[in-house]
This record gives sequence, C-alpha cells and structure tokens, in this order.
Amino acid sequence: MRGADLARAALEAARASAKERGARTVRKGVRGTGGRRRRRSWSGPGPDDRDPQPLGRIASRIAGERGWTERLTGGQVFARWAKLVGEDVAEHARPVTLEDGELTVQADSTAWATQLRLLQRELLKRIAAGVGHGVVKRLKVQGPAAPSWRYGPRHVPGRGPRDTYG
Repeated sequence: MRGADLARAALEAARASAKERGARTVRKGVRGTGGRRRRRSWSGPGPDDRDPQPLGRIASRIAGERGWTERLTGGQVFARWAKLVGEDVAEHARPVTLEDGELTVQADSTAWATQLRLLQRELLKRIAAGVGHGVVKRLKVQGPAAPSWRYGPRHVPGRGPRDTYG
C-alpha cells in the first residue's frame, strides 16, 4: 500500500480502535450544530481574523518574527538621544555605535568627555528608564577626533608639523 491507500487504512484502524474503546463518533460538519453545516456568513459585530489590523501591531509582530526587536530598541537610543540624556548633554555629545550592549558616545571636547565619564551611572539609568533595561549595559566615552596629519602617499614618522607651532 502507498499514498492515499495507506492513509485510508490508518484512518479505518483509528476508527476501529476508537469504537472498541466506546468513543463517540463525530459526524461530519461543524461541531456543536448537531451535524448541520452552518453556512458561512459575514463576520458580524465581533472581531474576526479578516478584520484590518493596526499597522503598529503588524510591524511589531514582523519585527519579533524576524529577530529585529533588539536592533529596533537600539535605534530608539539614537532617535531619542536628546530626550533620554537631556538637552544640555545632547548638545555636546552624540551616540556613535551600539554593539553588544556597549554604547559609544563622542563628546565635543575633552572637558565634556570627562563630564560624561563622571555622569556615566546617571546616564545609564536614564537610558534604561527610557528604552528598557539591558539595552545599554556599558557606556564608552570618546573625546573629540583629532585632525589627521598624514596627507599624501609618503609621510615621515614622528611629530610632523606640530613641532613647528609657536
């Protein structure tokens, strides 16, 4: 036996086993209607699977299915940076990267980098309250980026033009 014949034989064996145990036979049709088939109609006033769904609910379901929730919550840190840390801090510092719970922040000056290092615990608390615990676990503060003096294909190692200032 193969295919459909094998399936029919398995179904008949299951029905015979159920009959021996004294199980009730189920009539074809919709359960609870006494065997009468109920005609499909409009959904009526109650909720139905065919009803339109809000876009936010669909987007969050898709993000959960595809594993995007962690990256989206990380994106919240960048999008809401000024509200999370305050306007004065956001004016002098900006988030650069968020990898494995470590947020790298670049400050405008070395003074602000030092201030951010001192405020690190408070900033982590504010961020956790705004976007959720565990999104940002560590804060890495960088100072301003210095200009590069390595112009051109050839350069000489050493201090370069800085030693001629003043």
